[in-house]
This record gives sequence, structure tokens and C-alpha cells, in this order.
Amino acid sequence: MAASPGNDAVFTCQKSTLSGIPGTKKSPLSEEEIFYMNCRAAYLTVFKSSLENIISKDQLCLALQHAGRNPSQKIINKYWTPQTAKLNFDDFCIILRKEKPTSKAELLESFKQLDVNDDGCILHTDLYKFLTKRGERMTQEEVNAIINLADVNADGKFDYIKFCKLYMTTNDRCLKTTLEKLEANRKLRLQQFGSHFEGSPERDPSPVPKPSPRVIRKSDQETVSNKGEIRNSLLSATRKFKASVSFMITLAANSNQNARLMEPNLKDWQCVQSKGCFFLEDDGEIISHQYKMQIAQRSMVYLTIKPLNLSQVEGKSSPWLSVDTALYVVKESESEAHPQLVCFTDLRNREVFGWTGELGPGIYWLIPSTTGCRLKKEIKPITEEVQLVYRDEAGRLCLTSEFRSTLSDVFEVIDLDGNGFLSLEEYNFFELRTSGEKCDEDAWAVCRENFDTKKNELTRQGFLDLNLMEANDREGNPLDLWVTLHAMGYNKALELTEACPFVIDLYAEKCKPRIKAVLMEACSGQLEKAICKCVHSRGDAKVMDGYDNIIIHTFSCDTWITSTIENKSDNKVIIHINNELSENCVNNRGLNIFAVEVAPKSTMVCQHVMPLNEQQEWIYHCVFSLIS
Repeated sequence: MAASPGNDAVFTCQKSTLSGIPGTKKSPLSEEEIFYMNCRAAYLTVFKSSLENIISKDQLCLALQHAGRNPSQKIINKYWTPQTAKLNFDDFCIILRKEKPTSKAELLESFKQLDVNDDGCILHTDLYKFLTKRGERMTQEEVNAIINLADVNADGKFDYIKFCKLYMTTNDRCLKTTLEKLEANRKLRLQQFGSHFEGSPERDPSPVPKPSPRVIRKSDQETVSNKGEIRNSLLSATRKFKASVSFMITLAANSNQNARLMEPNLKDWQCVQSKGCFFLEDDGEIISHQYKMQIAQRSMVYLTIKPLNLSQVEGKSSPWLSVDTALYVVKESESEAHPQLVCFTDLRNREVFGWTGELGPGIYWLIPSTTGCRLKKEIKPITEEVQLVYRDEAGRLCLTSEFRSTLSDVFEVIDLDGNGFLSLEEYNFFELRTSGEKCDEDAWAVCRENFDTKKNELTRQGFLDLNLMEANDREGNPLDLWVTLHAMGYNKALELTEACPFVIDLYAEKCKPRIKAVLMEACSGQLEKAICKCVHSRGDAKVMDGYDNIIIHTFSCDTWITSTIENKSDNKVIIHINNELSENCVNNRGLNIFAVEVAPKSTMVCQHVMPLNEQQEWIYHCVFSLIS
């Protein structure tokens, strides 16, 4: 019979992971709950749903690896016999109960048997003989992939201590990432997995899934000797990292390099301006305004984007001013299936990013972008909530001075053309962001009748009065007002921490340019394609050793580094990314070690990296390893 979950080593290593996930229940999870959560997390790294079945040995091996196991071919054959057609999630759970995770100590002990000098390293010649000449043999290509792994090989030696650390950390990080996705996705959390329901109070406190007839066979009941299993685990561990490439880039402090963007003589150039904002969603996704630009005739163009300089209150932080900004210019053409990337604002002067060049007549998309390295979910708790409204001596409801100042800043952000008034179109961007609904012409007419307007546009005072009316409608309850403020990126201290307003300036030498915000959506899709094209055309490319269809592209400038992964193969791949050797760096994912899945025939942005302190040298050292 399977061992009790309390004896499973996976529980010990994952308790800390579970406790660190936002939204996890405060009460301690039982060993059984932890076991099933880990089973779900591992299963969902391979399959989109628990209702999908394992239909091949490769899928079984991959799912077991994501659950922290190192299945040898002998173990795989034990559960996947010639009579096996498929395994379900319950079968998977039973296998995990029987097959314990390999510990770091076991892996180290396996390698130490070959460490003749007891220095933590194995000669490549000895490793090659061991892996190709005895027991479950590896191919020459597989061994070469191990020997070529970056940062664990040097001077003809394999550093198995570093490798074991890399391997164990990969297991923990991959599982943590999947657990976080599982916790954030309510639909997946409530999904039925086999015979087990999460959060069902009626269930047996120690349920055991009903096994599938396909799994329980005579061979499963046999006691398998541990002799040789440590060596098999070693083979499986080394196979997990099929190949790797690494990038190392050293960049000087930016303090002396910020004058690269040179402003042309704009004396007779015509200018237009538009504002916008990056908003950070609860799931970490960033959305922003997107624009269409019209150039009437061929002309030199000067284009810049920078954070919007709002009023700054003494004692309150202004973190949005340090957020990086960029613009990608994409040419719209009816004759082309895919829009053409024209340029992006890669030159910088302090907080301003810009581009100068000639553009032909036509319609262009302007797609704002930020790496997300400095626009992240706020971690520090806000203990004291700012008061938004109060009652005067006559009992009338009033807005506090702090709230009025914040609303004035919000007005500045949503007044996209900067004329000091809100049009219906501008106001609807605000409404879509804060309530998800638009204001129609009839509602706008009512608004004009009750609040201060000028030429069919809402004034700043009218906007303040509109919010006061909302407070009065709720009899002073500020709950709805806080919903609006949070949607606009403000915390309980009225600090703008999860949004970055920006301003775009567009100059043209020979014509009057036009720019108009047309939508607000996630910074993905068209932007992702534009970033990938830019990185591929201007960055360095390295092919994964032994895998010509997997290419890592890296583009660096003074301000940030972007990496993309191109998968030309017909199968999805999982790439492990290790930034531990980088210095003075921060990335948009918030993890030094993580894994990404790249779909077949696709390219994805892997990560953006920026210096933590721009006044100091920063070293980007990243290792990309193929693990499946």
C-alpha cells in the first residue's frame, strides 16, 4: 500500500513555498492538502486541465519531473507497460505516493562516487565513461549536452555541487511558479481533479483516490530494490537539462551615458502631445493606452515619451518617475498581413526616451511599453488609510484637501490632449478603467447639466464635484471612491505606486502630425511581436547546443536588457532561466530562477532586466537551459 502522505519528502520542501503565496489560507494546510496541491501544480505544468490524460511515456516522465521526481527508464516502464494506453490524474497521484523525490544528499552521494580527488568535480573523461558504458546508458549527444552546460563545467571538469544546487532549485522554483498560477486562477482552484475536490468539508480527511484498473498490476505490488536507483536518479537528473547557453554582459553606470538622445533644432517644427498611463493589474499584467499617428507627407520626425511629472507631496514617494518608458512605432498597411515595425525609442536623456528619423506618409500605431522591472505590485503594507471625505460644521459632506489634490492629479492623467478639459472620449477611458462601462451621450448630457462644463467638456471643478456627488450618494462611505483610486494605481496612503502616467511629444518638420488614443489594452499581442522583432534584428542570437530550432536572442542598451526565446520546433519546450550570477540587476519577473514554456513555432519575450542602482556597474549573467 502507498506510504502515508506525512512521510512524503515533498511536503517538507514545499511548506514554505505554499505559505509564501499571496491569497493562501492563513490556517496551516494539512499534509494531505499539500500533497494534492503539489500534484495539481505538477499536472498543470504539462496539461491544460486535470481532465486530460497522460497518453505517452514522455508525458509521464515530464509530469513526474515537475513533481520533483527523477524517474529512470526502469521506473517509467514500471508504470507504463505495453498494455498501458493512458493514465489519469488519480493514477498520477498514486505514482507520486510511491515514488519519493530524490534528495540533494542522494544526488551528491551519487556524484561523490566518481569524485576521485574529493574536490567537488568529476573529470569529463570519467563522467563520459560512467554515463555511456554502464547500466542505463546515455547517448554521446546527451553526455555532450551535460558537459556543455554553462557554469557547471570548466577546465575539463564537471562541478556536480553546482549542478545539484541548480537542479534542486529548478524543481522548487518551477513548482512555486505553478502554485502561484494555480492560486491566482480561481477557475483552476475550483476545478475537479480526479476524485478529489479542493475545499470540500465533507470529504474524508485522508482520502485516497480510487485507482484506475490500468495502473494496479502485479508488478506494482512488487518491492523494488533500491540498489542502483540512486544511479538511475543521477541519469535522470542529468537528462533533465538537455542543453544550455549563457549570456554575460557588463554595463557601466548610466550616470555618464544619459546624453545620447540629442534634440534636433525644433524651431519651425509642428508639435502635438498626448498623455496616457501604464496600469498594473492584480495578476501583474500591464495595460496602457495605444495610439494612432498620422503623417501627411514624408518628414523628419522627433518622438519622445517620458513619465508625467505630477504634483509631488512632501513626504510621499513618487515611484512612477523612475519607471522606464518606450514607444514602438508600427506601420499600418492594408496590403501586409502583419504590420511592419518601423522603430522604437531606444535613445535616452535622463527620464526621456526618444527617436529621430524620417517617416513616410501614412497611419502608424504608437505602442507604449515599459519593462515592468520597476512597475510592480506594492509589497509594503499600508497601515493608515487617508481620509477622503469629512463633514463641515453645517453637516455637509466635503472632500479632504489630500483627496482633492489626488483627484486633480487623476484629472491631469485622463486629460489626454492636455487642454484642461475632459471630452466624452477622454472621460470614457477613465470610466472603462474604473468601472468597466462607458458613458453614453444621454448620460453625458445629464453630466453637463449638473456639473461645470465648457464647450461640451468637463472642467476640473466639474470632475471634483462629480466625485463629491458619488460620495454623497453613498452617504459618505468612501468604498466606491477607493475602488476608483485603486484602479488608477493609488494605495491607501494616496501614493501612486501601481501606475505610471506618461506624456508623448511628437514633432514633424514638414507637416502637422496627428496623434489620437484609440484603445487601452494589455501590453502584449502586437507589442510582444514588436519587441521580438526589435530584439531579433538588433540583438545577439545563440543557438541551444544540439538544438538548432531553439534560439535565445538578447538585446542590450544602456538602460535595459531584453531576452526572447524562439522555438522553431514542432513541440513545446520548457526553458529554465537562471540569473543568480547577475549583479546589481532586477528583472520584470521578480525571480532570479524561473522556467517558461514556449509553444511550438513561436517566439516569446522571456525577461527584461534593468540595473537595481543606475549609478553602479551592473553585470547581466544569465543561463538558459532546456529541460524538456
